[in-house]
Order: sequence, then structure tokens, then C-alpha cells
Amino acid sequence: MNVYTTDKIRNVVLLGHGGAGKTSLAEAMAYLAGLTSRMGKVTDGNTVSDFGKEEQRRKFSISTSVIPLEWEGTKINVLDTPGYFDFVGEVEEAVSAADAAVIVVSGKAGMEVGTEKAWELCEKYKLPRMIFVTDMDVDNASYRQVVADMTEKYGKKMAPFHLPIRENEKFVGYINVISETGHRWKDKEVVDCEIPEYSRANLQVCRDTLIESVAETSEEFMDRYFAGESFSEAEIRAAVRLNVMDGTIVPMSMGSNILCQGIYTLLDDIVKYFPSPENREIAGVNMKSNEVFQADYDFSKAKSAYIFKTIVDPFIGKYSLVKVCSGVFKADDLIYNQDKETEEKAGKLYVLQGNKPLEVPELHAGDIGAIAKLTAARTGDTLSTKATPIRFGKTEVSTPYTYLRYHAKNKGDIDKISQSLQKMMHEDLTLKAVNDSENRQMLLYGMGDQHLEIVVSRLKNEYKVEIELSKPKVAFRETIRKKSDVEYKYKKQSGGHGQYGHVKMRFESSGNLEESFEFSQEVVGGAVPKNYFPAVEKGLQESVLRGPLAAYPVVGVKAVLYDGSYHPVDSSEMAFKMATIQAFKKGFMEAQPILLEPIASLKVTVPDQYTGDVMGDLNKRRGRVLGMNPIAGGKQVIEADIPMTGLFGYCTDLRSMTGGRGVYAYEFARYEQAPSDIQEKEVADRAAKVAENTDL
Repeated sequence: MNVYTTDKIRNVVLLGHGGAGKTSLAEAMAYLAGLTSRMGKVTDGNTVSDFGKEEQRRKFSISTSVIPLEWEGTKINVLDTPGYFDFVGEVEEAVSAADAAVIVVSGKAGMEVGTEKAWELCEKYKLPRMIFVTDMDVDNASYRQVVADMTEKYGKKMAPFHLPIRENEKFVGYINVISETGHRWKDKEVVDCEIPEYSRANLQVCRDTLIESVAETSEEFMDRYFAGESFSEAEIRAAVRLNVMDGTIVPMSMGSNILCQGIYTLLDDIVKYFPSPENREIAGVNMKSNEVFQADYDFSKAKSAYIFKTIVDPFIGKYSLVKVCSGVFKADDLIYNQDKETEEKAGKLYVLQGNKPLEVPELHAGDIGAIAKLTAARTGDTLSTKATPIRFGKTEVSTPYTYLRYHAKNKGDIDKISQSLQKMMHEDLTLKAVNDSENRQMLLYGMGDQHLEIVVSRLKNEYKVEIELSKPKVAFRETIRKKSDVEYKYKKQSGGHGQYGHVKMRFESSGNLEESFEFSQEVVGGAVPKNYFPAVEKGLQESVLRGPLAAYPVVGVKAVLYDGSYHPVDSSEMAFKMATIQAFKKGFMEAQPILLEPIASLKVTVPDQYTGDVMGDLNKRRGRVLGMNPIAGGKQVIEADIPMTGLFGYCTDLRSMTGGRGVYAYEFARYEQAPSDIQEKEVADRAAKVAENTDL
């Protein structure tokens, strides 16, 4: 592939709902640009971008892939992203590297949740965007309906650049709104044709809206518009480009991915209207001078690049996907990783076409490429030189809140599973493996159940290890409500030295749930010698790890040793420790023991129309709604306290209740007394497990 300068580069991300046709659009673009000799299909598993085994098996995108195309002297880096919400991390990484977006909408399914989420991402990153309506070859596809829905939702900035021509229910051509010309597909050629009479009224409406937007770009144009003058095609296109770049116009186009119709004009429009990186801004910090480094994709400045994604594949190895933010990166350059404070030789530079690496001699500012085998590098790191060390801000990636417990099917695979998950976590920032030592369990966090299911499948098929997922244990606690006064005498005689320890103790609530226990002694007259006090405390330390009620950790207990007795020969630290353990069990159970359950502070963000359903569901989960705060975009943030047990399966239920529009976040808040029915059930469950001697 040729080397392209900054002004000849377009970085475009394909966004949209799952199944809208992003991957087949990328395939049609690759075919038209001459990258492939025949078009692959998602259903056949032979597309350029869906190269992963899981993607081919499941027939949808799981990770972002880059397809660089050459089109009329310009390089278009197409970033094909997944549409399913479980893989939102991949989308966020791709959007951070893009300079513009094509939001793909199915003409058959119309505007969907994924369309709204794609729009919100573009707003967040201030990306110029274009809407491309696919499936126009399908009988019940309605371009007009998509235009109407998008205009209703986002206002008059929606500007249809093309209108469909249909004959006998078939999609046969399009009308160019700017040039007011008709075009038909004839075999592989596009030929001019008359504009059908039934389209003229709609064409006039679309053109009037477009000319109005053009007039608003300058005072001179506004005067000419009111004077009734017309604009030339060149003037319209120049004004439209300005409007598209600042987001005041969003062009709408359409076509058929499968028939490769409308793709040619889409590629032309990407080159004509979307900004090159030199029209975008990016700033970092020069770590040597502590000053702002305005990189702005300027090839004449010190070299710097941002790693926006990592690919760790058991078959093709590790690649760090970079976007060059300034300067020119060349093969065999010495590059400095500011985040890891390491210097490495870059070796060869590549551009990735799906999973196919193509070697290139250099990458100019604004270009997207890949560097192989950078050992210390991770997603989010900045690469620069030691002379000018730069650091850019890291991309915000969604936090995973869905988690399940996992364990190895084969005990011998534990280390291999850990290493495999580490590699997968380098690749996927929304995946986390956590060792919950307190509850003796390993937890796997992801964006949803499907995400975790695919992780299990990938471990099995790619890394040859198997894990099983199950419901995680909840970290209950035990404490006491009343006071108790007990004594215990530990006495054993087995020939020679015996064992003797005798303690009298009081137990009550300390009121401090942050600490397991407080220990004090009020022994008078040396009834228990001082040298046995540490043994008593050690007995308490052991006892609070697994409480007598349901074998959960104990918190908030105050223990006072006030009397006892000892034997000059048979007493030992061991004897006093054992006496304390037994005294604790007895005293704890006599002081009205209760279970405490963890409570999370939950925030659910949903559109207004779903608030009733969501609050009703939270009540069913024993949640307490604390309030609602309206935010921009007709949404509400519902704040609630909810037991951690009520959060299992919440991701799936919230999505089904809100059509995928609801999101949530939570964090641990405190412990509260569990209701008596929950306590009884939990105590019975734990007792059964203790009896069976199974893993608690």
C-alpha cells in the first residue's frame, strides 16, 4: 500500500445497531476499492472485517477491525465496529481514533436504539457524521420513513443528499439532490435518467432545506438567498463541506450493500465532505516541559502516537493499533512509551486489512497503522521519543458491571487460564478478572451475559482451556445485636502434660462495622496471666473469619475478657486460644446474631417513558428509590439503594424493559441487616453446604 500524507487521509468509523449492515457495507466498500475480487457475506463467514472464529460462527461483529481503502488518490481507513451493546468498549476505542462517522441504518428496520447510541457517541466526540440507509433492495424498506424519523428526533440538520428511484417495487436508481439529476443502475454502469414526476415534490422540499442551510454559512450567501439568487453546484458543495465538518448538516444517503449500489457515491462523499485529520485538533502534555503539546496531526512536529486498540491473537501475535498524532513514524524508529517508561525499537510498521498485515515504510500524522510485538505497550499508552516525551489522555471506556463466578474445569489449567485471561484483558478493556479472596472465588466482569459467554467460548476454542460460570457468592457479614456473658473451660488430659484454659467473657455490639472485633481485658488479681492475653486475641481473630451463624466473616463485635483461671503446669497459649474459640461460638449465638447484607448505591439512566417500569422492577428487587434527576435528552437518572443480591441479571432485565436504552452503574455503599426470610434461607443454604463439605 502507498504512503499517504495527512491531507489525503480519511478516518471513518461505521456505527449503528446490530444487524444494520455495517460489516456488509465495509465489504462492499472493499470490493469497489479493488481490495477484494469478490464480495464476502456475513452469513458465509468470509468477510474482510469479521475474521475472528467467534464472529464467523455467530454471524456478527465482536471486535473492531480496520480496513484501509484507496479511493481516487485518498486513503480511507474504515473502522468496522460491533453493533451489540455488550461490545461497546470496542466501539468507544474506534470512535476515539476516527475523524468522522457513517451511521448505518437499515431501511427495513428503521431507526433503532443502536442508531441513537451511535448519535450520542458522535455528539460526545464531536464527530462529523453521515447517515447511510442500507437494505434499499428489500421490498418493505422505506428511506422516507428513516428521513422523517431522524428529522423528528434530531431536527432540520438532517439533509438527504440522495432520493431513491423505485420501479415495480424495485430499487433501480437515485436522484442527486445537489445537482438535481437522476441516475439508474444498468448492469455495472450508472446511467443518467429523467427524474420521475412523483419524486419532484419531495426533491424540491429536500433541496429547499439544503439551500437554507447553505445560505446560513455566510452573510453574503444569506443576502443572495433573500435576493432570490441561486447558488452554483460548486458553491453548494463547498458550503456543505463546511457545514458537515462542524456538524450543522448531516447528509443522508442510501443504497444496497449486497448489490453494491450507492456505495460509489458514499465513497465519493466521504472524500468530498469528511475532514482529513489536519482539520481536527488533539492535544497532549509534554512530560519534560510540563506544557501543553498541540499535536493537531501536524507532520512537522515531534512524533507521537496513541495506541487506541490492541490485538492479541494466538495465531497472528500481538499488534498495537496506533493513530499517529504528530510527526512521521518510520520502520525501525526508536520509540518511547511514556506510560511504561520504556524505550523500544518499533521494527516493522503495518496497516491491517482485517487480520492481514501489510508492511509500510512509514505512517504520517493522522494515519492509522499497527506496530507488532511492543512488549510493554497497552491500549491507551502514548508512543513518542525520549527527547520529546508526550502523553495523551486515555479514552473513556465503559465500566463492566455484570459479573459471574468462574472456576477451571480442569484444576491443572488454572495458570494457563490466568495467562489467557490476561491476554484477553489487554485486548478488551471492558473485561476484568478479579480474585475475590474474601469469598474465595474468582470473578469475571463484562458488559453483559453474551460478552461473558463469548469469553468462555474463546478460551475453549482459541486458548484450549475450559472454565465454568456460576452465580457468585454475595459477601454477607455476621454481627450481634444483644449482650452475652459466657465462660468456657478447655480441659484435656492425655498422660503427661494436659491442656487447661478457662475464660469468662462478655460479648456485645461495638457499633463499628468497619472492624471485625474490639478486644479488651478487665482481669484482676492475675486470674489469667498477661502472657495468655495474646492467645485469647488470636482465638478471636480466628473465630471472626467464619462466624457461627452461617460461616460468613464477623464484624462489629466487642469482646471483653474479665475472668478465668489457669493451671501452672497444664495451661498453654493453645489451650487459651481453644477456650476463646469455643466461648466466642457460644457467646455469639446467645447475643441475637444477625446477617448483614451488602447494599449498593445504584444509578439508572433511562428515557422518561421507562421510569415507571424501572422503579416498579427496583421495588421487586427490594430496592429503595431515593429520587430522580432529569438530565439532557429527555432522560432521568433514578437513584436507589439496592441489596447486591438484587443486581443479579439486572443488565439483561433493564435492557429488555427499556429496549436497550437504559444504562446503570453502582458501587458498594454499606451493610444493612438482612430481612428475616433472607437470613433464614441463607443460614439453611450454608448449613447444607457445611454438611456436604462443599466449597462455600
